[in-house]
Amino acid sequence: MNLLWGLLTGIVFGFLLQKGRVLRYEKQLGALRLQDMTIIKFMMSGILVGMVGIYALTGFGQDVLNLKATILGANLIGGLLFGIGWGLYGLCPGTAIGALGEGRWHALFGIVGMWVGAALFATLYPWLTETVMTWGDYGKITLPDILGLNPWIVIAVMLVGVVALFRWFEKVRL
Repeated sequence: MNLLWGLLTGIVFGFLLQKGRVLRYEKQLGALRLQDMTIIKFMMSGILVGMVGIYALTGFGQDVLNLKATILGANLIGGLLFGIGWGLYGLCPGTAIGALGEGRWHALFGIVGMWVGAALFATLYPWLTETVMTWGDYGKITLPDILGLNPWIVIAVMLVGVVALFRWFEKVRL
């Protein structure tokens, strides 16, 4: 049943990516050049929905919050590699699959590159756990933990902040 839910949510996510036009090269380039905030708005909306969903399910006892450690070295290097790949390729992993689904076969080159990167990561994993994954290890933390606040307060503040940011984006035509 979990696989079926995964398939269904994946189809819905792909549909929303396509309808939001975030699979288009000009939208990707616009986001990277900070000239079109469509993708940023899409991602921030997803983060907010995810925050509400995770904390609601946890609050109702339907799920357990299972955190990964915050490791600055791994996050910085991983983010840098992700950003370079996105900038060179013009698509991120999710949008690459969506582009392939739209019939844009050039997306296969990037998808193969992602597989090679994943294989390289798996090969280097033992070494990475002894080096990069020890740099700035803060353990399993959340923003509400750091601030000492109820998660719903943090979610409410972020919601207000994101809505204000979206309104500003619209005002300046981003």
